[in-house]
Amino acid sequence: MAHHARSYKDDVEKANRFKIFKQNLEFIESFNKAGNHSYKLGLNKFSDMSPKEFKATMLTDENNIVHPATKFPKGNSLGNNESTVIDPPNSVNWVERGAVTAIRDQLKCGACWAFSTVAAVEGITQIKTGRLVPLSEQQLMDCDETNNGCGGGWPTKAFQYVQEANGLMSESDYPYKGYKQATCATTGGYAAATITGFDQVEQGEDALLQAVTNQPVSTVISLDGYVLQHYESGVFATDCGSGASHAITVVGYGATMEGDKYWLVKNSWGTTWGENGYIKMVRDVVEGGLCGLAKMASYPTID
Repeated sequence: MAHHARSYKDDVEKANRFKIFKQNLEFIESFNKAGNHSYKLGLNKFSDMSPKEFKATMLTDENNIVHPATKFPKGNSLGNNESTVIDPPNSVNWVERGAVTAIRDQLKCGACWAFSTVAAVEGITQIKTGRLVPLSEQQLMDCDETNNGCGGGWPTKAFQYVQEANGLMSESDYPYKGYKQATCATTGGYAAATITGFDQVEQGEDALLQAVTNQPVSTVISLDGYVLQHYESGVFATDCGSGASHAITVVGYGATMEGDKYWLVKNSWGTTWGENGYIKMVRDVVEGGLCGLAKMASYPTID
């Protein structure tokens, strides 16, 4: 409670939260003691939340969001992009290359789609211009009417908004609130970054590998959330289940000293979750990528 600044309305709620906490702790300890996993679980700010509550709060119900049949302005696959790489390097890390801003926190709001979109736009902006500027998720929340604020959304729709709105303001000029405000507050605001288009990546990890070689890439995974809720470190390699969606940003790839290939993923659950806000997800073991990571990837472009 002290570490995560938790407070509860009364002793009844406190006792209930402590019961949930103990159940989660027992699961975490049992999982780690098994010793046959490539990753570890640990306590974090979600440890007093039940699996059902975590899923309802931090993820988007797949039944509420329909993947858009978007028409992409610059072709509909990576194969049409001139930056396609024939022979990708063994590893890429856009964090180390300076194209990724600090981990942020979507709070108790299903705004992952906005954070994934922003991270990808920040990345290509830095690659093309040399400027790494934290951009505004709140602008997407308030102004992108094709998505649903805390109710979820899709990066492709958000990229379309960014292109048509002539860019995104900076995070400092239009800070995140954790909820959709009643009005769009961009009037007179200065766009800190713009894009000229966006593309989708062909399904499959080979195409995603080539895309990530060029820039950070947005994608959407399917999951039920329970094991991922407690992820702490290592290469995550468990089937995610289904029933909910979550948007993330692939910012690199590589392999551990033990030879486990992974995708390096930026999440939006703050720095107390995972490896300081990041997760390594296993690569080249499941068709379509673990949790469907390589099925719905897309990225912004700048001419």
